[in-house]
Amino acid sequence: MSHSAITANVFCITNQKGGVGKTTTAINLATALAALGKRVLLIDLDPQGNATMGSGVDKNKVAQNLYQVLIGDATIADARVRSEVGDYDVLPANRELSGAEIDLIQMDNREQQLKRAIAQVMDDYDFILIDCPPTLSLLTLNGLAAAHGVIIPMQCEYFALEGLSDLVNTIKRVHNNINPDLQLIGLLRVMFDTRVTLQQQVSAQIEAHFGDKVFKAIVPRNVRLAEAPSHGLPGIVYDKNSRGAKAYIEFGNELVQRVKKEALRQQARPRP
Repeated sequence: MSHSAITANVFCITNQKGGVGKTTTAINLATALAALGKRVLLIDLDPQGNATMGSGVDKNKVAQNLYQVLIGDATIADARVRSEVGDYDVLPANRELSGAEIDLIQMDNREQQLKRAIAQVMDDYDFILIDCPPTLSLLTLNGLAAAHGVIIPMQCEYFALEGLSDLVNTIKRVHNNINPDLQLIGLLRVMFDTRVTLQQQVSAQIEAHFGDKVFKAIVPRNVRLAEAPSHGLPGIVYDKNSRGAKAYIEFGNELVQRVKKEALRQQARPRP
């Protein structure tokens, strides 16, 4: 295509703190976007392979996975599999991926391997979501180097703000040194319990500090969302009428609108 080809929006879903519903967010966002008719690839960048399993894909039965892609033995087109339950593609991960760190260290441009692989499938998708591990590792760095933006799911807890400022600094450093396209897309409040006063206070602080970077959709603490992965299903599929599922559908809509708005803003910019 000679006119400016519309290629995928690549978003990392990350938080350096574990157990904040990162993978739940990745899986349900992928499902919500697919339900809106978007072509979605979910990349599982965590050796635990939870995003793979939660998408209904058996991580131990896949022929190839992200590990082979990162070391250059396979392309994403070779290794991707379909999540029948979520109606999106998955680039699976399993324990093999933990060996990738050691292999990557020996490579030139080691933090650019994922970006290089994604470049070949950019036209196949509207959204590419990367579920990052909870540590700032070489794998996470590959995710941040490949992405246009970062979505941070977070709990409204006392220590969350501290971790958040670390993460924002990391994003700034990657933006300055490795990936000038990288920006903070937004913060998603998850596992939210309206009855807890502290959560409401932290939520208000986040809004005051980050303004319109905070998504309006709020994902409540929800048993159905927590049960879904053990059935190999996204929460939206497991129980689409649950409060959690509805919140993720709302979040998917909001993200699509935000991306549209940003695209229009870019188009309106005077060309140099």
